[in-house]
Amino acid sequence: MLKRRIIPCLDVRDGRVVKGVHFGGLRDAGDPVAAARLYDEQGADEICLLDITATAEGRATFVDVVRQVAAQIFCPLTVGGGVRRRSDVARLLDAGADKVAINSGAVINPALVEDVAARYGRQCIVAAVDVRRLPPRRAHPGSPAPAAPAPGEPTPDGPAPQPSEHDDAPVYEVVIQGGARGTGLEAVAWCETVVRLGAGEILLTSMDRDGTKRGYDLDITRTISRAVPVPVIASGGVGELAHLYEGLATGGGEADAALAASIFHFGLHTIPEAKRYLAGRGIPVRPSSP
Repeated sequence: MLKRRIIPCLDVRDGRVVKGVHFGGLRDAGDPVAAARLYDEQGADEICLLDITATAEGRATFVDVVRQVAAQIFCPLTVGGGVRRRSDVARLLDAGADKVAINSGAVINPALVEDVAARYGRQCIVAAVDVRRLPPRRAHPGSPAPAAPAPGEPTPDGPAPQPSEHDDAPVYEVVIQGGARGTGLEAVAWCETVVRLGAGEILLTSMDRDGTKRGYDLDITRTISRAVPVPVIASGGVGELAHLYEGLATGGGEADAALAASIFHFGLHTIPEAKRYLAGRGIPVRPSSP
């Protein structure tokens, strides 16, 4: 059986690790190089390094931080933030990244995914998909549709996703720019699209759960895990070890990997503790350092 991965995530702004709630209210959580080195020594299966304001601020990703982190760790490194063209992917891979996560850039220009996957291999390309849950129209008949994209922003093929009048199941919309803008794209269909274009993995983040410590959104995580033939990383909302188990377990999120930040950054748990807990509950994980 394939081992499930534990991935600490380092959201970086101005060279420092930060953590907030719903992608806002950021507070300092330390130095990214020191944090990455510690997690690698503890047995992290992978480290995710995200420049969380690169797209919104229209600047390039923090290549110097990537280079410093890559020099200190031995586990795979996934990097994202502000990736809009093939040259951005090349720059990050040259700096030491093993995989590059593309979010807003893929929505704005889906051909970018196809281009870089053909150039570097789909194993290097992670589609970072941020989603928010929309209320069923039946429950909120006056709910407005998400705002239409501004000029130069993604133009979806159809109207904003809405549930059928006969269907109370939740619908999830893809959001970009750190959750600040809706796209009108339905989450499952978009994940299927980016995989078809060449993404080798999905990093799925619930904007509703981000930083809340309430656990992953298991409904959308499970749905997408079952819908696509590539690994899915659950992200958004971990507050205790049980949430990692729920995100990975059959009948739970059914994800291939669990990403977390706060529980590791602020000393609530360590990577070895997380792996021992998961192994004790029957989740196959790689051995960790003591």
